[in-house]
Amino acid sequence: MLVLVCPQVLNRRCVEAAVMTGLALNCRINKRSLFDRKHYFYADLPAGYQITQQRVPIAVDGSLAYSVCVGAKQSGVITKTVKIKQIQLEQDSGKSLHDDLRAQTLIDLNRAGVGLLEVVLEPDMSCGEEAAAAVRELQLILQALGTSQANMAEGQLRVDANISVHHPGEPLGVRTEVKNLNSAKFLAKAIDYEIQRQINELMNGGEVLNETRSFDYKLGLQRFMPEPNLPPLLLYDSASLPASADPQQVINIDRIREQLPELPSVTREKLIQQYGMLPEHSFALLNEVGLLEFFQNVIKETRAEPRMVTSWVLNTFLGSLKQRNLAVSESPITPSALAELLDLLDGKAISSAAARQVFEELWQSEGKTPAQIVSEKQLELMQDREALEQLCRATLEAHPHTVMDVKKGNPRAVNKLIGLARKATLNRADPRLIKEILEKQLSS
Repeated sequence: MLVLVCPQVLNRRCVEAAVMTGLALNCRINKRSLFDRKHYFYADLPAGYQITQQRVPIAVDGSLAYSVCVGAKQSGVITKTVKIKQIQLEQDSGKSLHDDLRAQTLIDLNRAGVGLLEVVLEPDMSCGEEAAAAVRELQLILQALGTSQANMAEGQLRVDANISVHHPGEPLGVRTEVKNLNSAKFLAKAIDYEIQRQINELMNGGEVLNETRSFDYKLGLQRFMPEPNLPPLLLYDSASLPASADPQQVINIDRIREQLPELPSVTREKLIQQYGMLPEHSFALLNEVGLLEFFQNVIKETRAEPRMVTSWVLNTFLGSLKQRNLAVSESPITPSALAELLDLLDGKAISSAAARQVFEELWQSEGKTPAQIVSEKQLELMQDREALEQLCRATLEAHPHTVMDVKKGNPRAVNKLIGLARKATLNRADPRLIKEILEKQLSS
């Protein structure tokens, strides 16, 4: 079971965000939900109680479809579904900061009392990778809805994981909770580690304890009572909306349903259908903030085939960003610049090697266009066939031993001659044309 916590301001906008999230996750929206006080004492909860909707939440019984990449090179995709138990509005507590070096705990109350959205998933996942994939999908949905930026590193989305092991066909074992995980990567590692720890514990004759392992303290007993300062939360659909109600003062479920934006799963399917890209490529475009918009802007401005654009954006562009530890928004290369570069390559104005050289220059030459760099560096593709024939002939004359290897049937020798000829052109010639000329001269 996973519990995902998403801080919000507890107001009308927060309620609408909860309804929108519930609809996107196929939940049943409760038109009447209740607030309770959960009483317990801890230093980061100054009031001594937490306002929650645990008994009658705002939404229940939903589902989240997510995909897991499988195979040696993560080239296959399997779609799985996890059930949503409930979505509830709560009041956030403070934050305990444990300083082991000084043997002290500091309390940060900046977020205490802030409203939050809590999504509780059923125990339908079997490993850390599945849990991480589900959380990443939920991140994308929250971002698409505008419910939250869902940046885990900044505390905009936190995960509590409940882990238990059991033999097939037997009831679930005693669960252990790992709290406040702040990245999908660490979530996967924490769950897999805890699974193996529990297996080892049981195989060695030990016992798994129902405990929280991310903290040194144990929570006190809890009790619930109706929240006296907050009335029941009432929602309506179009059929049940009172005639005298002010539309601006009530939450209309149907109106929110109509306003739902395109969800990530739909976007991925459109990318696959429209551009013929592989499923894993559609995941990569959505998983990096801003990358899909960058890709779509390049597509709008270039004549190059979508497959070429996909390859350059995911391999060359994204790879360069990761090497430099930059976000898409921090790149000095604009979609327009990459589109212009791909047009030059697609139109055979430059070679693929020259295109990569121009791409690297764009990182250092902010403000210059690809065409300017091509002109300055004299990277235009050599189109003069007679000049290329002379160059290839000179290459053959300068490397008689390699020519002899070709005639003996060594296929690698041909590639070597192609490389030598291209080097002589400073990689400004089409390798296919070089090969054609060389093969013709070798056969004569």
